[in-house]
Amino acid sequence: MLAEQMVSSLASSGVRSSSVRLSPTVHGDGDHNFVAAFVGIARDKRVSGYIGEGQNHWPAVHRFDAARLFRLALERAPAGSVLHGVADEGVPVRAIAEVIGRQLDLPATSIAPEEAGEHFGWLAGFVALDVRASSALTRERLGWQPTHPGLIDDLEQGHYFRKSGA
Repeated sequence: MLAEQMVSSLASSGVRSSSVRLSPTVHGDGDHNFVAAFVGIARDKRVSGYIGEGQNHWPAVHRFDAARLFRLALERAPAGSVLHGVADEGVPVRAIAEVIGRQLDLPATSIAPEEAGEHFGWLAGFVALDVRASSALTRERLGWQPTHPGLIDDLEQGHYFRKSGA
């Protein structure tokens, strides 16, 4: 990544800089991104879908844990560090769809891969991702420990399902 190379090169000039790679899923009350879109699609389609068996994974981090990581990066990260903001290393997409289905009283249903684009629209490529990521080195280097709810627990709290929040 060009931006990370640039940030890393600043270290040789005496600038203490770092890059933070966030999970594709940054969640929490007030989120209007992937998880909120996933909920909105389920609400609109009247089914909480997942692709195929739904065994692909989304790494996730609560937005407050991500914010704390940015603060720690500013305060303590070694120059040129690349840090990973990951709390949940990989949540099965089917598990996400099942919680959404329960919360909205909708069935959680497999969507055939060839129908994913029609069902999920712009989100289809993200729903299909199978990504696992680790923050073990970031936790070791900075002492960062996520303390806020993981993605499934956050979904269970219900804020994604209030009409104004989804």
